[in-house]
Amino acid sequence: MATPSDQGVDRNRRLTALSPPVLGLAALGLATLLGACSSQAPASHSVSAAAVHATCTKVSAALSDGPDPDADPVGYAEAQIRPLGQIHSADVQLRTAISKLADAYRALYASNGSSSAAKLDVAAASKRINSFCPGAAS
Repeated sequence: MATPSDQGVDRNRRLTALSPPVLGLAALGLATLLGACSSQAPASHSVSAAAVHATCTKVSAALSDGPDPDADPVGYAEAQIRPLGQIHSADVQLRTAISKLADAYRALYASNGSSSAAKLDVAAASKRINSFCPGAAS
């Protein structure tokens, strides 16, 4: 007959025998979860080139309206804020670039064109937009 201490030893042996497969399954589950949380979207959720092109057409149209940016940079900045805010994109990076350009124009307008940081932000955001939509923010 097994004593209470023998039963504990038997239970520990069973747990030790099960531990490697259980740990393997746990590691596999963790790897699957981490893979599902990767930063890249699955191919079925990728944004088509046609959708990006359509968004770029809207960005170009918005940025072509308003005062001449060289003659009236503050007025031009003001004229871009709302139209850029109304453009939506399924592409997260393009959507972020549009938002940053609108924010940069908002800061330039708020400073009445005197903020060097806002001017640099507009230049950087315009460059980023041009990486998606060549010539749109020229």
